[in-house]
Amino acid sequence: MSAAVLIERSGAILVITLSRPERRNAVDYAMSEAVAAGLDLLDADAQLRVGIITGAGGSFCSGMDLKAFVAGSRPEVMGRGFGGLTEAPPAKPLIAAVEGYALAGGCEMALACDLIVAADDASFGLPEVTRGLVAGSGGLTRLVRRIPPALAMEFALTGRHLGALEAYRLGLVNRLTVPGEALAEAHALAAEIAANAPLATMASKRIMVESADWTAAEQWDRQRPLVDAVLATHDAQEGARAFAEKRLPVWRGE
Repeated sequence: MSAAVLIERSGAILVITLSRPERRNAVDYAMSEAVAAGLDLLDADAQLRVGIITGAGGSFCSGMDLKAFVAGSRPEVMGRGFGGLTEAPPAKPLIAAVEGYALAGGCEMALACDLIVAADDASFGLPEVTRGLVAGSGGLTRLVRRIPPALAMEFALTGRHLGALEAYRLGLVNRLTVPGEALAEAHALAAEIAANAPLATMASKRIMVESADWTAAEQWDRQRPLVDAVLATHDAQEGARAFAEKRLPVWRGE
């Protein structure tokens, strides 16, 4: 693990904190490797059900470490992408808790998450074109699916920042908080998710992510084995029994 990335367990929730506040959490290769290792832990540990990624020092992430880039180093991890995340998000749900700036690669990391909680003074943006670069870590392909395409095009071509309030109105941000409370609200959201059956939760995420590329003719055949696999689990029976018995279910993840 890099000292610039902090990993903390809180029950079923894993919190990954980008911790280079003096550089607004700009990402170098070591940081990307450490985030990838944290996400591997999230998926491998059956006791963990939801991940949160956030930034220290009042900012989420300002993007690529440009000094390292000029020196010849790039932050992408093979097979995992920028920040160890953008090309291979985890199978389990991942929430971005955003304070301050989520710009360039930092915005792309937030977009690679399933849900975003943001302070109401936070800013998102893909300013790569203003630096002679391209938002090639998923920012262009994901933003156009998350907000109206014409607006996504405007933000990508101008490099203009998108304020959290506008991002919330456009549906990019799930929950808004006062400054300083994004992580606490992300914990609350994560706890809601973690209370549900883990296999059903992962299957639901997988279907929603993968179905974006399914045709109408194939969607039922593609979805059916994923749904049937969950229906055959102990937890499916437990959920039904708990409902009939008017008690909370005890999930076993099997």
